[in-house]
Amino acid sequence: MSKKILITGGAGFIGVNAAKRFIEEGFDITILDNLSRRGTDVNVKFLEDNFKGKFRLVKADVRTDRPSLNELAGSHDAILHLAAQVAVTTSVADPRTDFEINALGTFNVLEAARASARKPAVLYASTNKVFGGLEHLRVTLDGNRVKFKDDIPGVDESCQLDFHSPYGCSKGAADQYVRDYARIYGLKTVVFRQSCIYGPHQLGVEDQGWVAWFLIAAMFGRPLTVYGTGKQVRDILYVDDLVDLYIRAIKNLDRLSSDGEIFNVGGGMNNSMSLLEFLNFIKNNLKLPVEWSFSDWRPGDQPIFVSDNAKAKKVLGWEPATDLRVGIPRLFEWLNDNRGMLEGFYK
Repeated sequence: MSKKILITGGAGFIGVNAAKRFIEEGFDITILDNLSRRGTDVNVKFLEDNFKGKFRLVKADVRTDRPSLNELAGSHDAILHLAAQVAVTTSVADPRTDFEINALGTFNVLEAARASARKPAVLYASTNKVFGGLEHLRVTLDGNRVKFKDDIPGVDESCQLDFHSPYGCSKGAADQYVRDYARIYGLKTVVFRQSCIYGPHQLGVEDQGWVAWFLIAAMFGRPLTVYGTGKQVRDILYVDDLVDLYIRAIKNLDRLSSDGEIFNVGGGMNNSMSLLEFLNFIKNNLKLPVEWSFSDWRPGDQPIFVSDNAKAKKVLGWEPATDLRVGIPRLFEWLNDNRGMLEGFYK
């Protein structure tokens, strides 16, 4: 019998990619989403056009619809919890809503799993923002990018947590709740502290989904603002590679720690870029005209974040498979193929 997977936020960017792949892998899928985010209707239509009858959609909100969560937790083997408020700037403007979605919503998911006789595993999409500004790491400039002054492969799971911004606090609180529900209540839980994820179905905006946003803005001649110097570095991970990790975790739950497993997840050093390097990639490799201006740093912005994926490789045999020089043009191709739809959102 195939595993039954509940995906909260399953009509979002990562969610639709996860749902597609899970269905192809033979999992029995239920999507729970309140469908409030722009583009969720497009993603649901994509799934219906390609996988009609192979998934169930429940319109519900993790903040308020506890009966739906309780019912679904009782009939699924695992919950991939992706439902979230995902932007730092939005959290600063409206911290209460950010808290209710990210912290309270995750608590409701965990409580539903705890109360269920089935005790589904909970896999949670956390963020590198739980590490704060990483002020303790020594950095230096190297041309158009920041680099670690000490020769380290990236940030690993032992790095001190330092929640910064309401978003960092809400996601970080949820991160720790997910881990502790394994230790206190015996749930099987996995936390993925994710770096920048990109790929098809990403409708980026200025304060979230920057890889797609920079491409979309260049396509439509929209002005771009670079916050900070532009030399800050991020590792970027193609969404198919992230979903591959989710699947490996689901298929190998028995091998994971009973105290709550945590993985740092990103593209790694080989898939890292500064914002300026990315903008030059758009100009030189994709031949898109792009112009930008600079503004002040945003709260909690890290001068460099690169994930050390060594633990995920050791425990689950996972590492990024998609080079950014392949993944970025692939995303650009998807955006071009959907230009008509995008015009309705961005023009």
